[in-house]
Amino acid sequence: MDKRVTFNHRYLPYLLLAPQIVVTVVFFFWPAVQALIQSVQMPDPFGLSTEFVGLENFRFLFTDPFYLASFQTTAVFSIAVTVVSLGVALVLAVAADQIIKGSGFYRTLLIWPYAVAPAIAGVMWLFMMQPSIGVLAWYLKWFGYDWNHVLNSGEAMSLVVLAASWKQISYNFLFFLAGLQAIPRSLIEAAAIDGARPWQVFRHIQLPSLQHVLLMAVLLRFMDSFMIYTEAFPINAG
Repeated sequence: MDKRVTFNHRYLPYLLLAPQIVVTVVFFFWPAVQALIQSVQMPDPFGLSTEFVGLENFRFLFTDPFYLASFQTTAVFSIAVTVVSLGVALVLAVAADQIIKGSGFYRTLLIWPYAVAPAIAGVMWLFMMQPSIGVLAWYLKWFGYDWNHVLNSGEAMSLVVLAASWKQISYNFLFFLAGLQAIPRSLIEAAAIDGARPWQVFRHIQLPSLQHVLLMAVLLRFMDSFMIYTEAFPINAG
């Protein structure tokens, strides 16, 4: 028999929802409406008056080559961070889900990077990839690749993507690990008894079961990647 929550007072549900509705309207809907109104206006240099210009601001924006170039760079960065952070996190989650001994220790180590501040993560990667003293740059040079993100724009983008992705892998790892642990073990054991290889188990059982988790993780990471600037500041300054 299903149990349903009932309220003795008629207006009690609305009273309980009122704080969240007020916060949503004040901090989300109202700023969005104001931004939409200001996008079709042009203020004077002193901000004392505004003039309605319609879609002129949008026309100027989307014909500006510098804006289009910055938008392209941001899109490449966002897609790269999403793919790298989700791909590595999924591989680590599948590996951690199969570990029997010391699983708690491995999972704790994989979660730790998320506790590192973004600015510190950017400085850390900057030092490791420093062309003259960086340990990773030294290994790349030992293998015959002369790394210098100061002179190479592609390497600079790669460094920012690495720093941002490394910071987000732990967060994505938690999502995927929780989704994998929600899969009934009987399905995986039955597949193993039938002779399925680990790749086949992942492809036909685990990955289809993670569709909703994967979709949510992709949306969250793609939106968050548009707002990740902290890692880029120390790298750009360096």
